[in-house]
Amino acid sequence: MKFRVERDALTTAVTWTAKSLPTRPSVPVLAGALLSVNDGALTISGFDYETSSQVTVAVDADSPGTALVSGRLLAEIVKALPAKPVEFAASDGHAELTCGSARFTLPTMPVEDYPALPAMPGAVGTIPADVFATAVSQVAVAAGRDDTLPTMTGVQVEMIGTSLALLATDRYRMAVRELDWAPNDDDINLTMLIPAKALSDTARSFGSGGGDVTIAMPQEGGTGLVGFSAHNRHTTSRVLDGQLPKLRSLLPTAYNAKLRVTAAELVEVSRRVALVAERDTRIQLRIDTDGLVVEAGGTEDAKASEAMDCDYNGEPMTVAFNSQYLLDGLSAINAPTAVLSFTDPMKPVVLTGAAPGEDDEVQEIEGYKYLLQPLRFES
Repeated sequence: MKFRVERDALTTAVTWTAKSLPTRPSVPVLAGALLSVNDGALTISGFDYETSSQVTVAVDADSPGTALVSGRLLAEIVKALPAKPVEFAASDGHAELTCGSARFTLPTMPVEDYPALPAMPGAVGTIPADVFATAVSQVAVAAGRDDTLPTMTGVQVEMIGTSLALLATDRYRMAVRELDWAPNDDDINLTMLIPAKALSDTARSFGSGGGDVTIAMPQEGGTGLVGFSAHNRHTTSRVLDGQLPKLRSLLPTAYNAKLRVTAAELVEVSRRVALVAERDTRIQLRIDTDGLVVEAGGTEDAKASEAMDCDYNGEPMTVAFNSQYLLDGLSAINAPTAVLSFTDPMKPVVLTGAAPGEDDEVQEIEGYKYLLQPLRFES
């Protein structure tokens, strides 16, 4: 195998593939990036039996072929190369990479030991890449990290007609994002539970390139894979068994109080007050019509409090939250104003975003809800 390619194109492709490679592979070949040249195109692939990635780059090919080299080492090398064309040749158990006066020789691994990559399922629709990336980041923050509860580690994707919904929970909080997309079939009705980390990595990598992401899912009777493609890049991921509980039933239908506050200011105040507390310790919000006081207590009688302006409609109350969970939700709403809707100080609170409308009235942004369970506290 031998080809020439521009340094920047090769760097982008190799770096993207290397990000998905396992740091501790179950077998050595899974740490490799598979390079295949055919018909003037270089395809770089990675696979760890859970997720796969492929990217295609146009090259000047002298001879077709396939080589398997350490993906992370190759990524480090190409990022350090000078801004000149790169020549790559592989034969007899090693590969040579030349760029200007720089020359590297790398050992290759046996291609025959590399597992076959899964086939991409059939496309079911498209969604703007930036919208997809934002939505996934908003929901995945609520997914569980406990592998003993695998269902909770996923993001549930529900496709019903032109409506797409993403849902996740770790039992202490929940996130739901609903948005429009462009299905190939307006009668589509599919639900799939995708590992949150794999979905987040995919959405993030596709989000900066613009354009649309094509979503691929098997139809009834197909294998348990989901696929995504954009910008000559393709990824697949296994799906999780089962489905999440009916999370929407947890959302209250009416509220007794609403707090509106500048989201960035509440984040700043909460982080400052939480300095006296250990990570994930509670933060208390004391709310009345006069304003909001954010409080935290730590070890050895360390305490902190800070007052801030707010718009509050309801009876005075004090409510406590896991500090990190509250900060996660405030960061996820992606809006200038945070709206906390209460039914009772000890019942789940719904956090949404709001922004000025056409008449400069602050209006809640529909589509995203973050449900957070308050903590018990000592009065």
